[in-house]
Amino acid sequence: MVIRVAVVGASGRLGGVACRIIEQQSDLELVARLDSRSDLDEMLGADVVLDVTTPGVSPTVVDHAVRSGLKVVVGTSGWSEQRLRGVRTLLAAHEGSAVVVVPNFSVGSVVATHLATIAARFFESIEIVEAHHAAKVDSPSGTAVRTAELIGHARAELGPVVAPHIDQRARGQQVSSVPIHSLRLQGVVAQQDVHFGGTGEVLTLRHETLSSAAYEQGILLALRASARSTGLIVGLDSLIGLEAPAVAPPAAESAP
Repeated sequence: MVIRVAVVGASGRLGGVACRIIEQQSDLELVARLDSRSDLDEMLGADVVLDVTTPGVSPTVVDHAVRSGLKVVVGTSGWSEQRLRGVRTLLAAHEGSAVVVVPNFSVGSVVATHLATIAARFFESIEIVEAHHAAKVDSPSGTAVRTAELIGHARAELGPVVAPHIDQRARGQQVSSVPIHSLRLQGVVAQQDVHFGGTGEVLTLRHETLSSAAYEQGILLALRASARSTGLIVGLDSLIGLEAPAVAPPAAESAP
């Protein structure tokens, strides 16, 4: 079966990558390229809509696609847990629809986030530093927000991380108690460091994206998975077999 795909945000960086690789696949067909001037009804000939727009536009795209009976893959930042609750409500009223939200299409990034949730159970001092290209309009990044939320989930029975002087603006924005620091620099594609501080030691998990080629495998995986899915799926991790760690880990060995 050939999956017909409409890309919304086709004129952007990620949209251009997506259009190129979709056209190279025998089981995918690019049926529409939508930009900021397009009518959203142009997506209606598709089976799956790939949303790679902006945080302000993305909810409208998702709402229109789901109400039109289409499956959606969201590659746009800004989908926090609060915003996802609205998607769950929308999907409950449209049986058979699917929304796959992917904060980062890089497999390496997803693996790094998964490792961070494991380490989070053994350190009380945790901070995230993320860097992206200067044109990225939102901060913190969707990947950093997702990482912090999963860290918070992994520490649910251990309590919040230790984050002193959080009232000072330079201490970052807290998400699930984890301070996040965002850099927007020319010459950078994407990078995230998760720092874990313990007694006499520091552990840093780093993932760096060197080119947009890192996103290709994840985009194709999400598009193919969405066509056969229903409901809400969050994160590429659930599509590649990474299970979230247990919420209630033993507290021994945690840093004081």
